[in-house]
Amino acid sequence: MNQLQDEYWMRYAIDMANIALTAGEVPVGAVLVKHTNIIGKGWNSSISKNDPSAHAEIIAIREGGNTLKNYRLLNTTLYVTLEPCMMCLGAMIHSRLHRLVYGIHDIKTGAVKSVMNISNYSWVNHKIKTTDGILSRECVSLLNTFFTDVRAKKNYN
Repeated sequence: MNQLQDEYWMRYAIDMANIALTAGEVPVGAVLVKHTNIIGKGWNSSISKNDPSAHAEIIAIREGGNTLKNYRLLNTTLYVTLEPCMMCLGAMIHSRLHRLVYGIHDIKTGAVKSVMNISNYSWVNHKIKTTDGILSRECVSLLNTFFTDVRAKKNYN
């Protein structure tokens, strides 16, 4: 895919992150695409679902598997606003996701480049093509808005 296509789909992931933000969740959004069709989408829902695995990526991957009626997500690309954690990257590897595109690095839990690079370990049986930095300003703005609000609320309580 080219830069314009990546930006197009990342805007959709940002829309998903805005849903999370409105719901009081950490604003991360994801959209799973096969060819030019959305087969899965999600936003962080861990707080509202009381489910630590309800990350945007996991929700999009589950929906994609249901759409394709297959646990293998061959020839798909996942667009996500924040670098995935090791749980999410593990699910991507097991699903045989072809490509990952994300907006910003996660310096606390990023498992693609920032904290660790799981995909490069020799024992990993599937390699995912990765592109980062797509619409990074928009992606970081969402997180800054959320955490500024969280800090402000803590000062009032």
